[in-house]
Amino acid sequence: MRCLCLLLLSLPLFSQTGENVLLVVNRNAPLSRQIAEYYRPRRSVPVRNVCTIATTTQEEILWPVYEAEIERPIGECLKKAGLVEKVLYIVTTMGVPLKVDGGGAGRSVEHASVDSELTLLYSKLKGTQYPRAGGVPNPFYMRRDSAFQHPAFPIYLVTRLAAYDFADVKGMIDRSLLARNRGKFVIDLQSPKQEPGNDWLRTAAMLLPRARVVIDETTTPVFNQTDVIGYASWGTNDTARESRRVMGFKWLPGAIAAEFVSTSARTFRKPPDSWTPKGWEDPAHMFDSTSQGLAADLIHEGVTGISGNVYEPYLNACARPDYLLPAYNQGRNLAESYYLSLLYLSWQGVVLGDPLCSIGKP
Repeated sequence: MRCLCLLLLSLPLFSQTGENVLLVVNRNAPLSRQIAEYYRPRRSVPVRNVCTIATTTQEEILWPVYEAEIERPIGECLKKAGLVEKVLYIVTTMGVPLKVDGGGAGRSVEHASVDSELTLLYSKLKGTQYPRAGGVPNPFYMRRDSAFQHPAFPIYLVTRLAAYDFADVKGMIDRSLLARNRGKFVIDLQSPKQEPGNDWLRTAAMLLPRARVVIDETTTPVFNQTDVIGYASWGTNDTARESRRVMGFKWLPGAIAAEFVSTSARTFRKPPDSWTPKGWEDPAHMFDSTSQGLAADLIHEGVTGISGNVYEPYLNACARPDYLLPAYNQGRNLAESYYLSLLYLSWQGVVLGDPLCSIGKP
C-alpha cells in the first residue's frame, strides 16, 4: 500500500486548459447556450472550440438521432477546426440529449448515455467500429500512473454541465474555480455488508490521508457532515437511507461524489419538493420510472462533480471510489479522476462537472 501511495505522489500531471476542451451547445436549447456562454470565458475555451449542433431538447433519443444530429456533427466540428488530437475533453451542456434508447437485454442492451458513447468518437474518427450492444472496455481504467494524452489513450473524456436549472449549473462552475485540497473524505458503507462494493469503499479510505477520512460501517447512514471534499456510498440503495433526498452536508468548493445507484442520472427534470426516494420500486415514490435517488439533488446541495447512470449499469460499471478519490486527491482533474474509475465506455455512465476542476496536490 505504501508503494502505491508513493507512485501516486510521483505521478507526472499535465496542466490542461480550455484549449483541450470542446464545448458542445444545442442551438435549439436556450439553457444550453446560456451555460456555454457562462462557462467558456471562465475556462478560456477558444471560440473555435465551441461546437454548435441542432437537435431535439428531449432527454431520451433513438440511435438514428444520436448518429445524425450529435455524433456526426461533433466529429465534423473536431475535424474542421483541426482539433481531433488537441481536444482531450468534450463538455456537453444541459439541453443536449442525455440518453439513447435501444433494444436488447441485460449486459447486451443497446441503451447508452450520450456522453459515454461520445467517448469513442476519437477512435471512430480514425476508422474504428464498435458493436452497439454492451459496453466497451475503457483503456484508461485503473491507469493511475499514466498521463492522459492522445494517441496513447484513443478516447475523449466527456463530462456534462447539467443540473436542475441554470443556477445549479452556475454553482458547479463557480465552485470548480475555487477548488483546493482541504477538507474530509466521507466513506459510508452499507450494512449488512455488500461486496465487492464495500471492499472498494474500504480501499478508498485506506488510500486517502487517514486524518482526513470519516469512514462509517454502522447501520446508520452518515448525515450532516461539514467541510466535505469527497464522498462515496451506496446512496439510496442503502435501505437505511431511504426517504431522505439530501445529506445535509456542507460541501467545499471542488467536492466530488460517487454513489452505487443504478439510475441517478436518468433525468434532470426536478421532482416535486415533496418527493422522496423510498424502496426499489415503490409505486408511491416513483419519479421518472423509479424510486432511486438523483445525482442532481447532490449538485443542488453543493457538490461540484458527481457520477451517475442513465439506465442499469450493474455494480462493476459504477465509478469505483478506490480509484476516483485517491486520484483526485493527488491532483488529477475531475474528468481524469472519474474515467480512471469507470470500467466501461459506450455504456450508462454520466460524469457531471467541469473536466478541468482540480483541487491540486495535497
